[in-house]
Amino acid sequence: MPPATASAPSSSGAARPRPPGPELFESYRAALAARSAGNRSFLGAARVFLRRWPDPQVWAQQPLPARLSAGSAVRPLLNHLMLAGYLRPGYDYLLERKLPAILREAKTSPLANDVTRFLFAADELGYTSRVAAGLASQITVRMLIQTGRPLRELDDTDLDEFDAAITGREQTHQRTLKHYHTALNATRTVLHHLDGQVSAAVHDSAHLRWPWQRHFAGVPSPMADSLVAYLECASGTRARSTVLHMAGRLGQFARFLAEHDPALTSLAALDRQRHIEPYLAAVAAAHNPRTGTPLSASERRSRVLTVGRLIDDINEWGWAQAPGRKLVFARDVPRLPRALPRYLPPDADRRLLQALHASPNRLRADALLLLRATGMRIGELRDLELDCVHEVPGAGAWLKVPLGKLDTERMVPIDEDTLDLFDRIVAHRSPGQPLPHPRTGKPVDFLLTHQGRRISVDTLRAELQRAATEAGLKSVTPHQLRHTYATALINCGVSLQALMAMLGHVSAEMSLRYGRLFDETVRADYERALTQAKTQLGPVLPSRTPLPISDISGGSTDWKDTPTIKARLTGGYCLRTPAQGACAYANICEHCPNFRTESTFLPILATQRADAAALAADAEQRGWGTEATRHRRLIERLDKLISQTDTP
Repeated sequence: MPPATASAPSSSGAARPRPPGPELFESYRAALAARSAGNRSFLGAARVFLRRWPDPQVWAQQPLPARLSAGSAVRPLLNHLMLAGYLRPGYDYLLERKLPAILREAKTSPLANDVTRFLFAADELGYTSRVAAGLASQITVRMLIQTGRPLRELDDTDLDEFDAAITGREQTHQRTLKHYHTALNATRTVLHHLDGQVSAAVHDSAHLRWPWQRHFAGVPSPMADSLVAYLECASGTRARSTVLHMAGRLGQFARFLAEHDPALTSLAALDRQRHIEPYLAAVAAAHNPRTGTPLSASERRSRVLTVGRLIDDINEWGWAQAPGRKLVFARDVPRLPRALPRYLPPDADRRLLQALHASPNRLRADALLLLRATGMRIGELRDLELDCVHEVPGAGAWLKVPLGKLDTERMVPIDEDTLDLFDRIVAHRSPGQPLPHPRTGKPVDFLLTHQGRRISVDTLRAELQRAATEAGLKSVTPHQLRHTYATALINCGVSLQALMAMLGHVSAEMSLRYGRLFDETVRADYERALTQAKTQLGPVLPSRTPLPISDISGGSTDWKDTPTIKARLTGGYCLRTPAQGACAYANICEHCPNFRTESTFLPILATQRADAAALAADAEQRGWGTEATRHRRLIERLDKLISQTDTP
């Protein structure tokens, strides 16, 4: 038998040196005997073929129809020569000819070690044995035959050459070969995780790299050039995806102008009455081309804002193509409806979680349960890294949420149940080589990987919809899990600052939407009115016993003894967990230069000073140096206020 592998300089180089025809024939006869296969017709056909083609590689240079005309009796010989490294028939031949037994024969050939390594790697990534065998037969064995190199030396060039051959066959037969492209991408994934010589498979993102000019087809050149220059300037300070949205909306604006006023060639000639107002009317009447429904308020708002920002920017920059005056005003921007967040009611939330816990698709279902337990956005969930959980002594476990929609990182507290979710996800994820990060391109160990690839958003949405259907719900989106998480926190009395930190909001207005769901002032007025109604009319609804302070303080009746960060307020007190940190607004009024007091408030100030001293001592005992310093500063301020106040 020939050696296991043979090296060649490249996939287009010569095949390994061939022994004389008689030795090839004897090698073939020995291979048939080892498999207990073959008969006289096979051996006779082999003698005739090798007599005519003593150098099989000369046969490989014949036109494809001539190579495909080889009879069934000769094909076992051709298989042997290919697997032994003596024949490289070309990808056109390997794709046209069916090779049903090639994998079985490869397992007893010099390619056996490479085939075994590939199948083991595919199994490790989570591919079924049937799928792994299909990948090996369709792609891997054919590449090993044609390149003449071992598995560890295959690279992106070899895969690109095979991909080009598949495309060529598609063009020849005028039909798609999607199964071959899919198998090639999966093979790329296995090879990447096997030796790292091959780059990871990526989704088709060619549209993200389109030149800006492509968005302005049919727009007059001077105006199109100005819009392209504007987008290039915007690319310096905005994300590529943001500029892509801008390009799409500016393209719609430019095409409207080209149709509405063909004589307009420059942005400098834009007129409010002739161009902007008709465009505003067109946006208001526009429909979604895919669904036929009117545009959403957010899309209409974005189109108007994008055009207004364009005009304001080029005016401010002093461009020669600028109109020189403001053309879009705040009153032109459609108002967004102030809808409440679409959270899941408790009973629906409970049924959905039960369906996810019972799902057979453990990795996807656990990922969605993690989404519900942390309030992340789905893009942040996909970008989680393997080391995203941090144990902080004395402060429990925290989840590091990566850069997301607002380009900010944050830490979210998690409990033991959520830690169990992480353990299950790690147990079911696929191991392998790090994958390139979509933002930086650096290799990263992502948490959610399956079969060597990152789990897609579509896969997670499909699993969520499957669980929702099983739970008897019509439709659930991943973002509703975030709304449900925030609503549950609001119902439990979490502070606005804590909610902003956990959701990654940069403004209080974003978090206040959840506060409008269950406003405590509205609830207090309702209960006060209900109490009066009960007094006059008798019980109307069953009452509920409020939670006493002793339940929070572990049996203590003094709020100053609770193991929390505490502050004395004018009308009460504030309790915060250590993980939340001190409130930035605690005792801010006493330090304000506009703060005024008088002798009638001396008893209150004295009580506040006594509480501050007790809280400072409590903080020092617990090792909270920063908190103790805050209380001491307040004591100094109170002493100054008391000394400046006239005594009765």
